[in-house]
Amino acid sequence: MKRDAAALSGGRRLVARLGVIGAAVTLVLVGVAAPAQAHVTVTPSTTAAGAYAVLEVSVPHGCQGSSTTGITIQLPDSIVSVTPTRHALWEVEKNLEQLDPPVTDSHGRQVTERVASVTYRTDSPLPEGYRDVLELSLLLPDLEGETLVFPTIQTCEQGESAWIEVPAEGQDGEALELPAPSFVLTAAEGDDHGAPAVIDTSLAADGGTAVEEEPGAVDPWTVGALVAGLVGAGLGGTALVLQRRRA
Repeated sequence: MKRDAAALSGGRRLVARLGVIGAAVTLVLVGVAAPAQAHVTVTPSTTAAGAYAVLEVSVPHGCQGSSTTGITIQLPDSIVSVTPTRHALWEVEKNLEQLDPPVTDSHGRQVTERVASVTYRTDSPLPEGYRDVLELSLLLPDLEGETLVFPTIQTCEQGESAWIEVPAEGQDGEALELPAPSFVLTAAEGDDHGAPAVIDTSLAADGGTAVEEEPGAVDPWTVGALVAGLVGAGLGGTALVLQRRRA
């Protein structure tokens, strides 16, 4: 009897464990089957303050199943000019606004108007279940630590989605239903609008110290090799001419 009772108790514990494991597996499967809501986002090629960047605006889906026909991207006040990339399936328009007072751009010129927003429209709607990426080239403001927000209106064949929500102070942006695309400016990368310096690794390979050179600097050894090559080519050409004359 004791053995039967022990076996029964062990069987109950095993069933209970299997029940817990089964519930855990069910939760995992439910999590996989229900993907997170995809948002309209902006991904910069660089976040360095004061650098030139290309922003990729991703449109991952339609409006509640309806195909997308238009995207309007509002630019922060700190951005004056933008160059949109043309797209074969979209017509693009820059929407201007007057600046009062005028501002001075990075080239020292007076600017009286700025690009307030960029609108992409299409006669070939982007179907639900497909995505597209639109690009904007611009100069990021030299404001390290500032969050740049790009409120975006997605127009569809039926309805629209206004991606304009901005989290309040201390609020988690992930809790927003239609968050505005944004990113934070980081520390500047140096001169030349973020262009990387040329690194000479010839000494580092031997355990020495790498030398950082200015962009466009010329290695004297390279110049010497080039001159020697040109001289050799000239002598070869002279010898060829003499051989032809003798023949």
